[in-house]
Amino acid sequence: MTAITAGLVKELRTRSGAGMMDCKKALTETDGDLEAAIDWLRTKGLATAQKKSGRVAAEGLVAVSASGTSGAVVEVNAETDFVGRNEDFQNLVKGIAAVAAEKGGDVEAIKAAEFPGAGVTVADKLTDAIATIGENMNLRRAESLSVSNGVVASYIHNAVTDGLGKIGILVALESEGDADALATLGKQIAMHVAATSPQSISVDDLDPAAIDREREVLSQQARESGKPEEIIAKMVEGRLSKFYKDVVLLEQTFVIDGENSVKAAVDSVSKQIGSPIKVTGMVRYSVGEGIEKEESDFAAEVAAAAG
Repeated sequence: MTAITAGLVKELRTRSGAGMMDCKKALTETDGDLEAAIDWLRTKGLATAQKKSGRVAAEGLVAVSASGTSGAVVEVNAETDFVGRNEDFQNLVKGIAAVAAEKGGDVEAIKAAEFPGAGVTVADKLTDAIATIGENMNLRRAESLSVSNGVVASYIHNAVTDGLGKIGILVALESEGDADALATLGKQIAMHVAATSPQSISVDDLDPAAIDREREVLSQQARESGKPEEIIAKMVEGRLSKFYKDVVLLEQTFVIDGENSVKAAVDSVSKQIGSPIKVTGMVRYSVGEGIEKEESDFAAEVAAAAG
């Protein structure tokens, strides 16, 4: 029987990321065969992942990976906020974002792709991380943007490290103008999007159902004034204009200067660089948005753990 040395355990731990005791057990079970031990750990990780898959994962991190004319943003969830401070988890999310930048926003295609420098797929890497870190995790969503000419700019709000945080933004600007000027404007617009969370880029892009709902609410409010229907119609259209300024990116007041609209800011830079600029894409991810979180009594959990 092969001796299970400390050096062998260390090598397996380095290659797999698993805990020391798990590595020692894997080597014992496989008679010191390193490759077989890695497979054993993956099998164990799969079983662990299956056990944890029903637990709600609403925390985690958003990562952006943007360069030149393309970029991607991903959200990877875990069960607790503490995991976001874990360096292994941070490296996992960064790696997944790098894959998304290359493969696009198809989550299944990302999972099937090879994780950078690991020799395993993203899906396997996630499974291994579940076994190592001990929480349910999942790649919830991903999206990519690209332009033929121009830039895709990014911004991370509440960053825990470079390119990782709680809110991630991508903004695509199509233009043949100066790339540095476009990158500056793109970053500013991305910061604006982080602050205001617009529903669409332009009025034409806004969901017709959202407009219909708002028009109905405004119509009911206006009718309470007792004015004639033709006057009510004008009142509704005027209030809709205010609605657009609240939810449409180009109509919103630019948070960078607090005076002009985003459209006016884009037009101003367009004149400066002597080339038209069009905002062709916008993505805003916030960790856990839309996930129904379980309510828990933390004090009761601590008491239970204490016996």
